[in-house]
Amino acid sequence: MSTLDESLSKFKKQQEKCQTTLIKAAAKAGSSRATSSKQVPPSNSSLGNAKSPAPAAKFSSDTERLQIINSIRKAPAGAQIKRVIDLLFEKRQPLTPESINKECHVDVNANKTVFESLKNNPKVSYDGKTFSYKSKHALKDKAQLLNLIRKFPEGIAVIDMKDSYTAVMDDLQALKASGQIWLLSNFDSQEDIAYPNDPRAIIKVDDDLKQLFRGIELPRDMLDIERDLQKNGMKPATNTALRRAKAEVHGLALKPKTKKKKHEISKRTKLTNAHLPELFKNLNVPGS
Repeated sequence: MSTLDESLSKFKKQQEKCQTTLIKAAAKAGSSRATSSKQVPPSNSSLGNAKSPAPAAKFSSDTERLQIINSIRKAPAGAQIKRVIDLLFEKRQPLTPESINKECHVDVNANKTVFESLKNNPKVSYDGKTFSYKSKHALKDKAQLLNLIRKFPEGIAVIDMKDSYTAVMDDLQALKASGQIWLLSNFDSQEDIAYPNDPRAIIKVDDDLKQLFRGIELPRDMLDIERDLQKNGMKPATNTALRRAKAEVHGLALKPKTKKKKHEISKRTKLTNAHLPELFKNLNVPGS
């Protein structure tokens, strides 16, 4: 039996002993009050010679810690498993069952349900001796993070990378600030998607494609745009039909979109597609 188990056993015995002592003391005090009520009150001199009551029994200084450990081990298996996984996520290093017991007071070896659940948990790796946290992508630093994002030109969900290592979210913001990646939100799920922005990829656009791009006039109704996207096998980023249905339920009237006036490009116009200069090469800019 470990030292901790011995302490818990002593703690339980001490609680039982104190409870018995308190019950006896309460019974004795009740009988004493009943007897003294029938007797003549003692004189002041006798009160002065009376002994002071004995101090209340004190628990050991380790009582609070033992109570916490006892409550953790009596908790449901799911709560204990979560406690261990949180510890592995925080430490990010292999831990033996003894180390886990010492750190978070979950006795993995003594609880078969917890042990087997941790072995089969997709977020936990077990090599026969130690447990460690297992993320979806095995990343260690910003360089590996950037290499992973560049393998997904169509974008990779941030939620799939956020548990790779402790500083991953800070590194994502640093890569965004340096212009090496884009972080965009998905309109449907509101989750961030990371896209690579590799300056080594030089894109050349044919003149025919430029003319086709400028010559296409988009439908005024977003429903028509979404239908055209779906016909071509693409998933729209918006859901106008659902948005309008919700607005009708809440009694909100949607304002029809007015056709915007086509603005001429000037020297002060901010070009969002500056990384595709060929699109604007043949445009007539006033004052140029």
